Amino acid sequence: MMKVAIIGQGGHSKVIQDIIAAMEGIEIIGYFDDKFDLASEQQGTYYGPIYFAVRLREQVKDLKFIVAIGNNRIRKIIVEKLNFLDEDYAVLIHPSAIISSSAKIGNGSVIMANAVVNADADIRKHTIINSGSVIEHDTTVGDYAHISPKATLTGSVIVEEGVHVGAGATLIPQVIVGKWAVIGAGATVIRDIPSECTAVGTPAVVKFKNYQEVE
Repeated sequence: MMKVAIIGQGGHSKVIQDIIAAMEGIEIIGYFDDKFDLASEQQGTYYGPIYFAVRLREQVKDLKFIVAIGNNRIRKIIVEKLNFLDEDYAVLIHPSAIISSSAKIGNGSVIMANAVVNADADIRKHTIINSGSVIEHDTTVGDYAHISPKATLTGSVIVEEGVHVGAGATLIPQVIVGKWAVIGAGATVIRDIPSECTAVGTPAVVKFKNYQEVE
């Protein structure tokens, strides 16, 4: 039985809990969020602010963590602050997801219901592959990226660190989306998108760059 502690208690955490409930051989033993002022234990389950996760890691052998926070930047800040080893983080895959045997999935990542990850895809650390999304062959999804529901990344796409791909967006083969870019919901990406910008529409065009509107 794998023991898991969840960091974050917002809406994304609810989905993580449902995934764990659908999997076999996993027990949630702790919930950590800064909405808790003090650490406590209730019937064998631990609660407390995020820093308490460090203490529990020292107390419970082979404990795994998952950072259940949808905001990519905040997820990265928490991971860096905790400074745990990669192997301290679980990989969670909903039983309905279809994962190629040649795909790679990094620690701390979550694959949600009905997602598809095809041959030689490389899903890196602390990513979110949301419900019904498709990651096609030879595609790379960088650390801390979030691929929203029903988004499709076709073959050999590169999505760099921290990218957010909105619900229902489509990225055609071989496009590259730079670090911390945002792809709007329903967008169709037919050319490379630079880092730190927001692209929307069909075909997608850059609307904001470094949070400033592009004229």
